[in-house]
Amino acid sequence: MADQLYLSLWFPNFRFAGLPAAVVSVLRQFARVSGLPKVAAAAAYPVNFSEPPVYQRVYVLDQRAEEGADTSAAIIENAVAEATELLHEDTAYEFEMKWQLWTFEAGQGGLDGVWRRVPTTVKLLAFGPDFDDATFEQNGHIRVDFGLDTPWVFDEDEVWDDEDARAEAASRIKENVEMLLAFTLSVEKHCNVSSRLLWTESGEPLAEKLVARLQRLN
Repeated sequence: MADQLYLSLWFPNFRFAGLPAAVVSVLRQFARVSGLPKVAAAAAYPVNFSEPPVYQRVYVLDQRAEEGADTSAAIIENAVAEATELLHEDTAYEFEMKWQLWTFEAGQGGLDGVWRRVPTTVKLLAFGPDFDDATFEQNGHIRVDFGLDTPWVFDEDEVWDDEDARAEAASRIKENVEMLLAFTLSVEKHCNVSSRLLWTESGEPLAEKLVARLQRLN
């Protein structure tokens, strides 16, 4: 069963005023791995997630941007500065970016289909210390939400008998796993985190499974 995948980050001697800089640092590492350097959307939620956002913006990154629309507001530094212009300790700040992950698109009536790189949304949430009863203690000062873990745990051996199909699936999933691990390692190296935790909503020890899968495929 598909599971939600997260990366939680804690920073040493963290001061709330340093939250925007920490967000920029993590988003830069994501852009380095994804090759897509701009923010797709931003929002700010007061108190907890049951409240409507007090700030929300979706950036133009589609064909209109390619035709000359101004996308400078979507540059990481600009988007973070605008969303966090008024820092509040009871607020969570959300930023969406995208990367291209290999996804299997089945054909009609069965598993015949193709692997395609599909734009997939990743959400970064930066928590104020008073947001949702100090949720940062469990979730991290910053939490990265990768969505469902399917792009990394797809098991080709359970799906296909055909050796070529299994080999192609293994190659595509390997690329997805390498991107995920590249991002987490880049954050550890460049963002001055005191601790990080790659985890799933169910509590399954996914990090060990991903490393084992990558070792098996190499």
